[in-house]
Amino acid sequence: MQPRDVVFFKPPFDLFRLRATVTGGKVGHPAMPSLPRVISIIMGGGRGSRLYPLTKDRCKPAVPLASNYRLVDIPISNCLNSGFNQIFVLTQFNTASLHKHIQQTYKFDGFGRGFVDILAAEQTGDKESWYQGTADAVRQNLHHYNLKDEDLVLILSGDQLYRLDFDELARQHMENAADVTIAAKAMPSDQVSALGVMRVNADLRIVEFVEKPKDPAVISSLVLGGNARARLSDQSDKPYCLASMGIYLFSGKVMREALADHAQTDFGKEVIPGLLASKRMMAYVFDGYWEDIGTVGSFWECNLTLTDPVPPFDFFDGQNPVYTHARYLPPAKLNGARSARVLMADGAIVDDSELNRCVIGVRSVIRGGSRLENVVMMGADAFERPHDLARNNSLGRPDIGVGANCLIRNAIIDKNARIGEGCRLAPTGLPEKWETEALFVRDGVIVVKKGAIVPPGTVVGE
Repeated sequence: MQPRDVVFFKPPFDLFRLRATVTGGKVGHPAMPSLPRVISIIMGGGRGSRLYPLTKDRCKPAVPLASNYRLVDIPISNCLNSGFNQIFVLTQFNTASLHKHIQQTYKFDGFGRGFVDILAAEQTGDKESWYQGTADAVRQNLHHYNLKDEDLVLILSGDQLYRLDFDELARQHMENAADVTIAAKAMPSDQVSALGVMRVNADLRIVEFVEKPKDPAVISSLVLGGNARARLSDQSDKPYCLASMGIYLFSGKVMREALADHAQTDFGKEVIPGLLASKRMMAYVFDGYWEDIGTVGSFWECNLTLTDPVPPFDFFDGQNPVYTHARYLPPAKLNGARSARVLMADGAIVDDSELNRCVIGVRSVIRGGSRLENVVMMGADAFERPHDLARNNSLGRPDIGVGANCLIRNAIIDKNARIGEGCRLAPTGLPEKWETEALFVRDGVIVVKKGAIVPPGTVVGE
């Protein structure tokens, strides 16, 4: 690899950023060796059944996060902050809102050669099936990538929360002459039965990979030690295993070879274990915050932890911003509201109410006398104008948002929900998957469905 030129003058445009973007290097390091072309592929997710009803009308990566964002903003932002700006998003189920968000948000000029392209599942003259798994989705779109043997291919999930410098991962991959590098997170051994777990040798080469191990003896044999264990911030005697984060970096030639077998449809279950004996497979040990947002409970708790005084994930990091759609909304408006540990998006309007540990989304409206505790509220797609409010009154339906004098605990309020005044909503005493036309209980959380109408005076779970 040839070193990048050093520039000693200030040009009329940001040549450092342009060079870093074109070569795949990081901004601010003009003398570092350039990487090969890096193609980033973000998986748009399956049906997302464990996140129902949040995924009833949208795919997982389109689910709102932290009042302002969508889940897909996380992997895209990690790519852009790492200097990787050639990004494909593979989609299949309930894609309309995701497509709209990406098209409105990620627009590039003509100088950086960057793009975020959407590749939706399609039927052609050669095939009539939809994506059968993560590997099959990548395989069916090979002709779109213009992939060369010397390229690198970064495979990412669209439903995780983390901040990772992919430039460092790619450089470790090149330095180790790896065929495949897997980002790995050390997890307590009693929490890995639903993950892919690996055993590594002293130089972090993967020597064993077990998908979702259930046998305690097998898990015990995979407990981390040696050089990899020394990399962790926790140096106690607590047993850890290295779990796959579902983030894979392939050399272009190896990617082609791996996808040649059409019988292998999933990376974690089939492709990765199948390559272990024949390819040089390395682990990249990540010791930061990482959360796989695969269930209603994990989504709810992940959002609420962002209200902590020192949250595990920092959306306020100006050096590594999380990008999203610019909405040009007015600032949030509080009319005598009292709050503790609250994230509130632009355009929210909160009258004389009490909020405790809440995430309040864009254009949310909460009327006077209400109290919300441990609530994730996703807001609305548009403000209601006076003629909308008059129409609501004539139809006998509540306005969008939370009505006056409501008490709501341990809840997710999806977008455009209408909750009438005097409602009391909580999951207390309700069985798992209890459901009505407007409400659903899952993982100890009550969900008000997207666009649902909850009549005034409704009492549930109290």
